[in-house]
Amino acid sequence: MSTVVNENRDGISGAEQRVTELIRGVIVRGEYAPNQRLIEADLSATFSASRAAVRTALLRLANEGLVERLPNRGSRVRAVSLEEAIEILEVRIGVECLCAAKAAERITDTQQNEFAQLREEMITAVSEGDLVEYSRLNQLLDLRVREISEHATAAAVIERLHAQSVRHQFKLSGRPRRAKVSVLEHAAIIDAIVARDPDAARNAVETHLKSVIAALRSLD
Repeated sequence: MSTVVNENRDGISGAEQRVTELIRGVIVRGEYAPNQRLIEADLSATFSASRAAVRTALLRLANEGLVERLPNRGSRVRAVSLEEAIEILEVRIGVECLCAAKAAERITDTQQNEFAQLREEMITAVSEGDLVEYSRLNQLLDLRVREISEHATAAAVIERLHAQSVRHQFKLSGRPRRAKVSVLEHAAIIDAIVARDPDAARNAVETHLKSVIAALRSLD
């Protein structure tokens, strides 16, 4: 009797997907420092995963630009400089503006209601100082804009670029003052998409990402 292994659309198993997301998470949150060695045996024990699953995860994260594979020396967390992160954000402006404009053209009535609720939840999270919840809602908004845009190529580019710059952006997410600024920028993006106004959506996304760039420069 054959064994059935659940795989996602990328052809990897659920276990491999799980450990990929776990390792990605600790890198993005800064729990693993830039240039830190990633030992397969240690990761296997930490995340209760097989060595094969960890190896696949590291290969995927290397493709995303989060991990650096060293010939005959294993892997380490890839160091992304602040200047590189800013360059990535500059590239993201064009692609994310495209997705927002497409989302504004394609959003349904039901999705409009979903976005209105999301807007309210984001504002509430910031007003209550719940920055962890605000960060989660922010990620959800980014995901839903990509999904509604139905632009697979742009979405894939954004996902890859976002992974490489998000560690620096994560530093900003824990700053209450920054959250009070960014939540208004996100509200403007939502308002433009809900209004089905592609030009306003483009402008709102560009304003937000340029604001992120300015905030990152202030960290240097």
